[in-house]
Amino acid sequence: MNKADLISEVAKATSTRKDAQAAIDCVLDTITKALGNNEQVAVAGFGTFKVSKRKERTGTNPKTGEKIFISAANVPKFVPGKAMKDALKDLSLDD
Repeated sequence: MNKADLISEVAKATSTRKDAQAAIDCVLDTITKALGNNEQVAVAGFGTFKVSKRKERTGTNPKTGEKIFISAANVPKFVPGKAMKDALKDLSLDD
């Protein structure tokens, strides 16, 4: 499912596709701004979005095999909530 598919699904519950797109854009922008302020966003039953700090490290260029330095960075992280984990338990791994 991509963003357009998500908007179509939300539009079924709202009055128009335009309202659905505005709602989804607002939610995504709010999460992005909160993470940009080093805040976490917790949605009960769904999960938590937060900023994780990745340490600097040495990596390898897969094409040349050359060692490269990878600087420290802040990266977004999503931790699923219990309800989401429970919903995914019964999925077949064959799909």
